[in-house]
Amino acid sequence: MDPERNPAGKASQSGDDTAVAAVPVEATASAAPSGDAAASTIAEPSASANSAKKKSRTRPKAGTHPNNVRKLRQGAMMSKAELARRAGVSPLTIDRVEAGCPCRMDTKRKILEALGLQPSAAKQVFPDLETP
Repeated sequence: MDPERNPAGKASQSGDDTAVAAVPVEATASAAPSGDAAASTIAEPSASANSAKKKSRTRPKAGTHPNNVRKLRQGAMMSKAELARRAGVSPLTIDRVEAGCPCRMDTKRKILEALGLQPSAAKQVFPDLETP
């Protein structure tokens, strides 16, 4: 910091360098302990809160429900958009299902019908299904 300038960055009018230099030193000295203490108390909870959030993740990761939708769709020479249109769902839903994300039973039924399969083929397309 330039000793001839005040904290606002303007030139000192009095020309007294010691008065201008003393203000920031006092402000820095008095603000530093309380500022550092406040910063350390604020930083610690956020760091522990972030680690707690990572440890308590309850939602399973994508891909935990493998299926054969992509293979069957490609075998039928169908794009994701075409399958989505025929099934009456969004293309994003098809992306998620093919990635292995869990979906509703109704969505699985719609996809089976759009692929031209019987409901009895559900176990071959979605191996994770529990049939009664």
